[in-house]
Amino acid sequence: MKKVSTAAAKQSRNFSQQKLTIGLDLGDRSSHYCVVDGGGRILVESKVSTSPKAIEAVFGSMGRSRIAVETGMHSPWVSRLLSGLGQEVIVAHARKVRLIGESRRKDDRLDAQTLARLARIDPGLLYPMKHRSAKAQADLTVIRARAGLVRARTALVNTARGLAKSYGERLRGCNVRNMNPEKADALGPELRRALQPLLAALEALSTRIREYNEAIEASGAGQLSASHVAKAGEGGGHADRADLLTDAGRCASFQKEP
Repeated sequence: MKKVSTAAAKQSRNFSQQKLTIGLDLGDRSSHYCVVDGGGRILVESKVSTSPKAIEAVFGSMGRSRIAVETGMHSPWVSRLLSGLGQEVIVAHARKVRLIGESRRKDDRLDAQTLARLARIDPGLLYPMKHRSAKAQADLTVIRARAGLVRARTALVNTARGLAKSYGERLRGCNVRNMNPEKADALGPELRRALQPLLAALEALSTRIREYNEAIEASGAGQLSASHVAKAGEGGGHADRADLLTDAGRCASFQKEP
């Protein structure tokens, strides 16, 4: 077995005339890859930094090859980048590829080998999936960012109410709109001093959330869910099915939240 460093990018030029299959096991900082030829012989095993520049340097100089990656945090942008380089990309369903997912011992190098061998023999064994488009991902990122602020605001509201109860006081009303600095005026001086900065932070969060609401409504991102979730609900091979169904709820309910 031949093992080389990330200088494999230079050697990849020698493969330009061969039909190659590559398994790329994506990691957060670095990714292992395994290159096999048409007969299943391992030509290169190495690592590459999980960054657009590094991945393009290694795989951009190769001839058109079949590259298999697993669904995960980095797979959307990596699959788009590799496709843009002219490579044939297979996004494998991580939970269904049991040879990898149920392995007792996690080994990124062996996982890359398995991806490469399965992709060479029969891509169907990888349960190929499709990621959403870059535009859809960008729009949904706005929705998710807003959802993060809503969660943070809810946590602060619960904190404020809990602290008030510990003094025998109650912050009236369940609507977050009522949680503002003026509400502290009716509280005791000690509690008022403690809660005023927290309630001011709540007011600031609500302002940012309203700005997100306006941006989402103006861009039409709130209507994104219809076509994408319809496809996801059909089951058939959408890599982001669970995320899309969650995002659909966010899209549908964002106007109802304060």
